[in-house]
Amino acid sequence: MSADALDRVLWVLRRTELAVQALKEQRLRPLGMAPAHYSLLIALQSVPGITGAELSRRLSVTPQAVASLLTRLEARGQLERRVHPRHRHVQELHLTEAGRDALRQADPVIAEIDQQVNGKLGPEGVAQLKTLLEQVADAVRET
Repeated sequence: MSADALDRVLWVLRRTELAVQALKEQRLRPLGMAPAHYSLLIALQSVPGITGAELSRRLSVTPQAVASLLTRLEARGQLERRVHPRHRHVQELHLTEAGRDALRQADPVIAEIDQQVNGKLGPEGVAQLKTLLEQVADAVRET
């Protein structure tokens, strides 16, 4: 890899993503939760009744990865599958009380990490970063 490659925006984004994921992993581990589980639980809370396929698209992961996570969370009693009222072959996903409890424990951990970043950047820096990241997302969606 050339020295120029290490100066690329995409490399900085990747290093940042890895650092954030590592910290989330470290802080969520004592709760018996992985960052992927948190993402799935928060998505289910945001959109009760979402299907596995919709969840896969929303989280930008393969349907197989979502299916594996769903199976683990269902085994833990944190989600339940219900037959769609109009489409009997479609299963809706819903948090159980255990899932909501797990999310109530994990969310403050994630919020604390967010506050750590916000404290370092300050309000103006946070607003600027959000704007820039949206611009990056727009730029890659245009291709």
